[in-house]
Amino acid sequence: MHIKYLSLYFLLFISFTSIAQEVITPIQLMEKLEEIKGVVPGQRRNHIQGICVNGFFVGNPNIKQYSNSPLFFGNKINVVGRFSLAGSSIKTPDYSRRPRGLALMFKLPDGKKQVFAMLNIPVFSEDKPLTVYDNMIAYAEDPITGEPDLEKIAANLKKHPPPQAIVHFKDQNNPVTSYVHSDFFSIHTFKFINQSGTETLVKWRFDPQNGVKRLSDEQLETMPSRFLNQELMSSLKAAPASWDMILVIGHPDDEQMNPTILWPKNRQEIKAGILTLTSASPQEEGECGNLNFDPLIMAEGIKPTDDPVLQFRSPAYLISYKKRLEEQNIGK
Repeated sequence: MHIKYLSLYFLLFISFTSIAQEVITPIQLMEKLEEIKGVVPGQRRNHIQGICVNGFFVGNPNIKQYSNSPLFFGNKINVVGRFSLAGSSIKTPDYSRRPRGLALMFKLPDGKKQVFAMLNIPVFSEDKPLTVYDNMIAYAEDPITGEPDLEKIAANLKKHPPPQAIVHFKDQNNPVTSYVHSDFFSIHTFKFINQSGTETLVKWRFDPQNGVKRLSDEQLETMPSRFLNQELMSSLKAAPASWDMILVIGHPDDEQMNPTILWPKNRQEIKAGILTLTSASPQEEGECGNLNFDPLIMAEGIKPTDDPVLQFRSPAYLISYKKRLEEQNIGK
């Protein structure tokens, strides 16, 4: 082969190899997660610790100017949800600094569903799936020492510097005292579509009506390893808990592909509805136990952006969902 074509072939090979190294599939991520963290058969691969909740949502009809979603017709919509603690280990203590999650499935008219899968941090810690994958490997514990490899961590930090927004947030905020005293964020950018087809970039958060409350430094040293689920069940048994859904209206040029970046603080905010939770139950007994809270389960009026992390979550959730259902059937 002529040397010119050999050189071209070599350059193309290197280029394709580099591209391949920048791509990670949901199956690869899930297999690596299972390899590093292990598997509890029949359970979720992440956010393994959780509790089911039930309640309802009443949306603000004024939001119809932005979205024709049935969420905002002003009707009472039944909701099943799940609070959770991020992580793949059943041993992770409730006072951990890991994020808390709130997944909601809204039961819309005509059997349709809308899912919100939120975290109690305003931005995500990784900008793309490959970063998630590399971070997971870098911080994996050595099977002999039980500690991560500091050299691997240092090398990974050079490759993937932590986003400043999440670093600052975690430095300034201790874990919450309870689920009912936590706010929750959409993390990703979405699109609201109104009856005329006009699209608006949005984010949202759920603010607890009883306020956000965080553990003090002293409490972090004395809290028991388990308190979140029992506190929630006791709290909801005494009285319902409510959150205001706050819709943040974006500008057309606001960041929509990178969930590690905060929007400017001056964006318009509108109260979009009220979520009220009335009961909680262990996930082994509750309705949420075998639900897949896929963030791309959407009805009319709401669309996803092309955020690569958001798009990646859906197939990853499905893989985890299928695996645990298969494991549960094998065990019967």
